[in-house]
Amino acid sequence: QVQLVESGGGLVQAGGSLRLSCAASGRTFSDYTMGWFRQAPGKGREFVAVIVGSGSSTRYADSVKGRFTISRDNAKNTVDLQMNSLKPEDTAVYYCAASDRGLIFTISGMYNYWGQGTQVTVSS
Repeated sequence: QVQLVESGGGLVQAGGSLRLSCAASGRTFSDYTMGWFRQAPGKGREFVAVIVGSGSSTRYADSVKGRFTISRDNAKNTVDLQMNSLKPEDTAVYYCAASDRGLIFTISGMYNYWGQGTQVTVSS
C-alpha cells in the first residue's frame, strides 16, 4: 500500500510558475513509476508527466512539453512537478499517481494509487 499526498497548488497569473510536490509513504518508493495527471472542470483525467523509478526516463504530454519538468528524490520519497510559463488552460486539479508495473505509462488505469489532488488555478 502506498499513500500519496500532494502539495504546492494555488493561484498564479499566466506566465508564472508553481512547483507541485507529492510525498509518498508505504512501500519502497523507487519501485514505483510516478505520474502526474490533471482534471479540469467538466473534462476527463489527463496525463501530464511520468518518471520511472530510477528517474532515468520521463515522458510529457505535448501540451506541457518544454514548460513542465518532473523529477523525483528517492531518498526523500518525493516526486515534484515544476510548472513554468503557466497558461489559463493549465487550470485543473493535479493528481499524483503511483504504478507498481515499473514502466512508462500515460494511461490512468495503469496506476494503482492516487493522491487526493491539489488545485492549480491560472488567471489570465
